[in-house]
Amino acid sequence: MHNESRRNFIKKSIISAGSLLLANAEWINAYGQNVHGKIPMNDSLKKIQIQYTNSQFEREPLLSPFGFKGGHLSELWQAVSYIESTSGNHSIGLGTQSVLWSDASIFSGHSESGGNALMYALTEHALQMIKGCSFVTPIELIDQIFPEIYAYGKQITSRPDLRKTFVLNALVSLDNALWLLYAKENGFTNFDQLIPSEFKSTFSESHDRIAAIPLISYNVSPVAIKQEVDDGYFFMKIKIGQAGTQKEMLEKDMNRLSEIHHVLKDVRTPYTETGKLPYYFDANGRYESKETFLRFLDHAKKIDAFDQIVIIEEPFPEENEMDVSDIPVRLASDETAHTEEDTINRIEMGYKAVTLKPIAKTLSMSMKIARAAAERNIPCFCADLTVNPILVEWNKNVAARLKSFPGIGNVGLLESNGHQNYTNWEMMKKYMPFHDEKWTKVKDGFYDTDSAFFARSGGIFDPIPHYENMFIQEKK
Repeated sequence: MHNESRRNFIKKSIISAGSLLLANAEWINAYGQNVHGKIPMNDSLKKIQIQYTNSQFEREPLLSPFGFKGGHLSELWQAVSYIESTSGNHSIGLGTQSVLWSDASIFSGHSESGGNALMYALTEHALQMIKGCSFVTPIELIDQIFPEIYAYGKQITSRPDLRKTFVLNALVSLDNALWLLYAKENGFTNFDQLIPSEFKSTFSESHDRIAAIPLISYNVSPVAIKQEVDDGYFFMKIKIGQAGTQKEMLEKDMNRLSEIHHVLKDVRTPYTETGKLPYYFDANGRYESKETFLRFLDHAKKIDAFDQIVIIEEPFPEENEMDVSDIPVRLASDETAHTEEDTINRIEMGYKAVTLKPIAKTLSMSMKIARAAAERNIPCFCADLTVNPILVEWNKNVAARLKSFPGIGNVGLLESNGHQNYTNWEMMKKYMPFHDEKWTKVKDGFYDTDSAFFARSGGIFDPIPHYENMFIQEKK
């Protein structure tokens, strides 16, 4: 009871502060440059009017400090958005806030709770804005409100250079609630019906298996990594870009690669063309120059690990807008692909993969990012934000429908590391009425996404009593 009262006090304080900064900025239908223009109207879709919104959040502790980008997380706030239409339908959407991932400068400039409070203030501001609004598709409404939310975010953080991913992360719970309300209003009961016609070809696959990708942080030993392989995992996300100066980082990363390769070099898998394990590294923008990064690759060649590198994600800081087409490995854009336009810019710079995060940048924006990549023959795959179990199912619905990744067998790819990091992961899983379904479990390194998964869309349309109960009292 004490925790609930404290949570409500924090929420009301954030809302009160935010109300002082509400502005009547003119809405424009763009995130930056709108590459494809407005989503076309479909006469068969209902126009939905929003009459009531609400929000809550929960603070979920982590098992141990989770380090990347030079910082450490001790908890992750789970935002919960409630939206009700004039027809009486309502929906609840979830989002996991990751201030460190979305804008490390906000994280370093505030206490951990302070940074989370700022992001939650954006969620609440957006929910207040959409009261009384009408929309046909969630994409249309997110397009409309984004410029004002972005301007508001710059104002309350006092950062004119606020990263767009910070705002998109704040909008995930609202966006998911909009999609669920859109489904209810239009009588949609599965994820395929949810996908607007202009995105159908981008999400046209039906993978019956999705490779689960665990996260291997700096402190995971090579022996523990080998155990993951013995448990059936063949594709792992390994953090590089360790702390220290550029020289210290490079030395640590080369030593780390040597240790890992020594343990894994002789392991074989049927899921790659070479039969060897694929290496997926994430540098989180820590390499400040191409020369330093190429020295890392030279070391990979020296120890015969280079040919196993399938992806290296975000080696360079976002502000280093340089041509990378001469780098002889597939580089993936993650947090630098904020929007559709940013994604196209990164592809033109030479990035050859896109890390898709509908659970971090909204499903609405991720659809546009994925389409932009597909139109340019750039593969996508789904990565995690250390999200809660329900959001894993949202991510899984997207991963199951993306084209297979080059060099990997005909399977989907999905990073999921919440089970490695949350203190209360098993309890959070039990919030889901469908938590015992086989598609929620990893077996021999894979999620089984058979016909039952597609028929139920991973359970994302099912009401979840734990979250419904948060709003029952306030509605009375």
